[in-house]
Amino acid sequence: MRKKQEKLFSEFPEISTREWEDVIEKDLKGADYAKKLIWKTDENFLVKPYYRAEDLNDLHYLNQIPGEFPFIRSTENSANNWRIVEHITESNPKKANFIAKNSVAKGASALFCNAKNLQSKSDIETLLDGIDLNTIAIRFENHTSYPILADLFLNYIEEKNYNKKNIQGSFDFDPILYMLFHNKFYKSQKEDLSEILILHKLLGEKLPLFQYITVNGHHLHNCGGSIIQELAYALAIGNEYLYYASESGISIDDIADKINFTLSIGSNYFMEIAKLRVTRLLWATIVEQYQPSVADVAKIKINSISSSWNKTIYDANVNMLRTTTEGMAAAIGGADAILLSNYDETYKTADIFSSRIARNTQIILKDEAHFDKVNDPAAGSYYIENLTHSLADEAWKLFLETENQGGIIKLGIEGKIKEAIDISCQKQMMHIATQRTILLGTNQYPNINESVLAKLEEKEIHVYDGIKPCRGAIAFEKIRLATEQWAKTHGKPKVFLLKIGNVAMRQARAGFITNFFGCAGYEIIETPGYKTSKEGIKDALLSNAQIIVICSSDEEYETFVPEIANELKSKNQTIHCLVAGNPTEIVDKLKAAGVDDFIHIRLNLIETLERYNQLLGI
Repeated sequence: MRKKQEKLFSEFPEISTREWEDVIEKDLKGADYAKKLIWKTDENFLVKPYYRAEDLNDLHYLNQIPGEFPFIRSTENSANNWRIVEHITESNPKKANFIAKNSVAKGASALFCNAKNLQSKSDIETLLDGIDLNTIAIRFENHTSYPILADLFLNYIEEKNYNKKNIQGSFDFDPILYMLFHNKFYKSQKEDLSEILILHKLLGEKLPLFQYITVNGHHLHNCGGSIIQELAYALAIGNEYLYYASESGISIDDIADKINFTLSIGSNYFMEIAKLRVTRLLWATIVEQYQPSVADVAKIKINSISSSWNKTIYDANVNMLRTTTEGMAAAIGGADAILLSNYDETYKTADIFSSRIARNTQIILKDEAHFDKVNDPAAGSYYIENLTHSLADEAWKLFLETENQGGIIKLGIEGKIKEAIDISCQKQMMHIATQRTILLGTNQYPNINESVLAKLEEKEIHVYDGIKPCRGAIAFEKIRLATEQWAKTHGKPKVFLLKIGNVAMRQARAGFITNFFGCAGYEIIETPGYKTSKEGIKDALLSNAQIIVICSSDEEYETFVPEIANELKSKNQTIHCLVAGNPTEIVDKLKAAGVDDFIHIRLNLIETLERYNQLLGI
């Protein structure tokens, strides 16, 4: 058998990169190789159309094993058993406890709890009743004073006789992130950062596995920041905490493992895998500069939270697909804990079903897909290893630039971090508006018959002076919600597809128009197509549609459009007569015949739909 195998492989001679390139250039038939096949990412580096073994030659960390400094492959040396997180937003301790116990019984191994109302011994006892802290990691969020909470939590642990060495979890204590949101510290920079010293004294040695500082990089992502910005600014925040603690007399050995990172996981699948690997590499590089006594001090704890930037109100079931790929990326990237959001969180409070779906997605990844059995399955992938290298290079550049300009606190107070993230946010919004980035069900292939007004719940509105949370779909949703509201009293605005001429072209353009105006929630009147202009005009007028779109080929527009547009306008001046496509050579002629607009792929979808809502009085 072995001889046959060797003979089989010998029949496939090695092909050089130059030979591959020659074939590609031939297939391109003179087209620009760089423009057609090389992708310039939003992270400002180039991605080639394919990679080969030779592309790994300059990557020096490839021979390292999981658990070995600088931990790019993993902080663990075996398996990949991440914690499944349940996010409990309920602030009432009794109600939150009910949710927590149910979640643990159904597979959660970590709880992120809203600690807003944990102000007494009784409150914390109520919340944690029946939760075994020997096996369940706990994270507390939204408390106004983490030193007070630390005292309550420690007393609870001591009264319950827990082994303090087994307690795992964290506090969502991140004063620099608060400053970025509000353009100021909660009390003052000095007072807020001094709580690090208080928390270290209270918990540092007593709870060795508990992280009392969190770097919330995911919020940078959810405000529109790029992957590079999330990485670099999160590392800069973490470095500020290290520097402050070190300058205050806490050794790097005692502070580094008290910081955990919470990062987003978005839709850019391979890039997100690379991001987690890069985070471990760069954090280890930073910690190394403080000269720890052992390499393991540079290990990092990473919580991954699925992106809220890409989640949508309309066609919300697609959010399940988004969180599934996000969970896969987080697991392959080696997250220590993964929180997948409920698919309906954009418009309502989580219920039993949506929470179950979020948990079970991870349970399937573990128990059926066995993602937890292998450490760093991406290792050696020519593509992912090169993404990792490029991402690390760009993130490190921005980190150093941030440090050289005075650090994240200085730049945050000056508004420069907000400015940079706002620019990134607008860029990503433009990509969605022009369909360079697709949000399925929102800016492409919408469910035209869907209504959501009735199921929208009012949510607490937070006002921020600094960076602001946002979602990529929000501009589209605003347009469509306005359409829904208007339709209650006026009926849905109608778009009539007047298809004529070349069958293939009219069908393709009718499909484009259906998607285009469907994104605003308009009713699309589908037609079989017409042999004559007269037939099409008759049905168009009878439809009472506010918008008539002529769908044909560029070559036939010169024949059909003048007659159709003239007749429609003569019978009803309020009709908006449009043409699907952009026949540039005859645009002026068609406008003179009565055409109001041309709908084509180069348009900004948001601007165009807003304009038509205004034209229709919506």
